[in-house]
Amino acid sequence: MPKATKKTLNCRGRLVDLAQPAVMGILNITPDSFFADSRVSLDKTVSTAEKMLAEGATFLDIGGYSTRPGAIEVSPIQEADRVLPVVEAILDSFPDALISIDTFRASVARQAIESGASIINDVSGGTLDSAMFTTVADLSKYMSIPYILMHMRGTPQTMQSLTTYKNVVTDVIDELAIRLVELRALGLKDVILDPGFGFAKTPKQNFDLLSHLDDFHLFNEPLLIGLSRKTTIWKTLTIKAEEALNGTTVLNTAALLKGASILRVHDVREAVEAVKLTQQLTFF
Repeated sequence: MPKATKKTLNCRGRLVDLAQPAVMGILNITPDSFFADSRVSLDKTVSTAEKMLAEGATFLDIGGYSTRPGAIEVSPIQEADRVLPVVEAILDSFPDALISIDTFRASVARQAIESGASIINDVSGGTLDSAMFTTVADLSKYMSIPYILMHMRGTPQTMQSLTTYKNVVTDVIDELAIRLVELRALGLKDVILDPGFGFAKTPKQNFDLLSHLDDFHLFNEPLLIGLSRKTTIWKTLTIKAEEALNGTTVLNTAALLKGASILRVHDVREAVEAVKLTQQLTFF
């Protein structure tokens, strides 16, 4: 089975082993995330984080700006006001927690890292804030901060009108490659790639990407896969997002079999179980 060549991440000087795939739990500090059960208020954040860590999450991904199609615009100040208290509250209770800040804004990313976050998860791959790449590079001069480079076109408000590709697999690979070259030129070492399921892609294109996920190993970088409860699952099955856990597990398993290094999920326990079971297969 194909796997990314790189098996470790340096998170603020802490080495994370990805020889066994890791799970990233989603904490949405927003009122309008597409999956209602993932919306976590500040007073419930620490207990939710505790549950995810106990269930086996390696990372916690905190976001204050919903990136669902047609999401409402939120100012950088509002976004920072949502996420920074959460980063600090979790680290007060769990100092060793590895927190990923889910933002496409350089200013929010910088503030979150300065508050103790360990990873920057940028859904725009640097396309929505021209200062993002230089900010990541600047922060990485003082501590190792992995950067998640996701593929997206347009904005959360426009992305679903930008789904025309000659070949979705090769086009996404080519567009990620351009951004990766820019990051390398800035000296960034730890980059995680995310094909961006659901971001400027139709359900058919998402299935095409998943079917050819092993093609992305040409980069020799870890792959993060975010399919949890997405439209591709529940529209295909004609169900609701609240009913899409089983479908999520099926597609997460497919991603693991094609070499995913990190699963970004709403449901940590089930994802950890998928990792443990697939790791028992003899072709790993």
